[in-house]
Amino acid sequence: MTPEQVLAMAKENDVKMVDIRFMDFPGIWQHFSVPIGELNEGSFEDGFGFDGSSIRGWQPINASDMLVIPDSDTAKIDPFFKVSTMVLIGDIADPITREAYSRDPRNIAKKAEAYLKSTGIGETVFIGPEAEFFIFDDIRYDSQRNGAFYAIDSVEGIWNTGRCEEPNLGYKPRHKEGYFPVPPTDKFQDLRTEMTLTLEGLGIDIECQHHEVATSGQGEIDMRFKPLLQMADQLMWFKYVLKNVAYKAGHTVTFMPKPLFEDNGTGMHTHISIWTGDKPLFAGDKYAGVSQEALYAIGGILKHCKSLCAFTNPTTNSYKRLVPGFEAPVNLAYSSRNRSAAIRIPMYSASPKAKRIEFRTPDPSCNGYLAFSAIMMAVLDGIENKIDPGDPLDKNIYDLPPEELSELDSAPGSLEEALAALEADHDFLLKGDVFTQDVIDMWVEYKTENEVNPVKLRPHPHEFHLYYDI
Repeated sequence: MTPEQVLAMAKENDVKMVDIRFMDFPGIWQHFSVPIGELNEGSFEDGFGFDGSSIRGWQPINASDMLVIPDSDTAKIDPFFKVSTMVLIGDIADPITREAYSRDPRNIAKKAEAYLKSTGIGETVFIGPEAEFFIFDDIRYDSQRNGAFYAIDSVEGIWNTGRCEEPNLGYKPRHKEGYFPVPPTDKFQDLRTEMTLTLEGLGIDIECQHHEVATSGQGEIDMRFKPLLQMADQLMWFKYVLKNVAYKAGHTVTFMPKPLFEDNGTGMHTHISIWTGDKPLFAGDKYAGVSQEALYAIGGILKHCKSLCAFTNPTTNSYKRLVPGFEAPVNLAYSSRNRSAAIRIPMYSASPKAKRIEFRTPDPSCNGYLAFSAIMMAVLDGIENKIDPGDPLDKNIYDLPPEELSELDSAPGSLEEALAALEADHDFLLKGDVFTQDVIDMWVEYKTENEVNPVKLRPHPHEFHLYYDI
């Protein structure tokens, strides 16, 4: 869409306001709004100024001025604002040099797509994330010097079978039994459908929606695969729509990986494939009908998985889900059909066009621009260096005898461990200037100072249960 077409779209929809959005470093959408009269064709080159020192992980206060330049291809009408409002996603630039900002996640995704083409390996990388989430009715939490707590509630929570609801009508899914009974046990069918239709109204293709394994409103809505940058943009719309549809209905949505103890966490199984024109690179005559390039790609992900997790599983809470011996795929192996492996080759279809890799370790707390780009860079490194993934593991990993299990490597056990792995293994991310050393250093610094250390320094409420009378 050209700037001229955007302005015509605004006129057609009687747009009064323009909402400019961009992604901060950790992964939260930021925005400000201008009256429609402030948007003209020159805005798509000149951009709008803002204070970069107030954005997490970005500029120091002595170099705070930044520009956000709207991308005309991203124009959509917001489905929630009372006043007709057009949303434009922007790219961040230095106001003096006009250079794209190295810490702008969207810039990194653009460079990743350009790097793929420069390698000659393929033209397009397609990403298909399965972002799970929880729908809760009430969430309370606090963290002070002298106390901390959280409390979650849901009409679906199995812990509420004995609650006085006047009347309590039951039908609450038991722990790990939410996949996927019909209503009235599934109480959020209509809400997920509203989310689905809102997304489709924004031009986002949806394949299905359903309840997920956990009690208390865990769900999944699957977007149809798209090119990397487009999917990273869509993931932001996805989170925005789900949160706002739920909020409007008196519920709250979270993409936090592990909000409930002793029930399934929230993952984001991520499908990846590379194409040149209409030719799928990952289809072939090797194991499970994939190509040698696909096996090398798997080798790249397995080799770099520990450092990838710093971007694909970027919260301290991510590692409450990634615990060996439980539901999350932490063992670094690949297989067809076996969902206990970190990488699966889906077997739903024999069509060559359906051949793809499913990386099961990521979770939806990630910044999609960074996570998808990092996964693609690991895939390309595997192909370029012909990294052998070893033999597939078609056994149930959780039933392996100790001597076999000891031979399997695992994903990191903590965010601190993942960040250390990233520091030690990030050369593959620097190729083509996709990630810069500045980005790697700031990511490690920001995560360590703002997340790892604050969590590490605080007493945990359960420690009082264990140790107060010691």
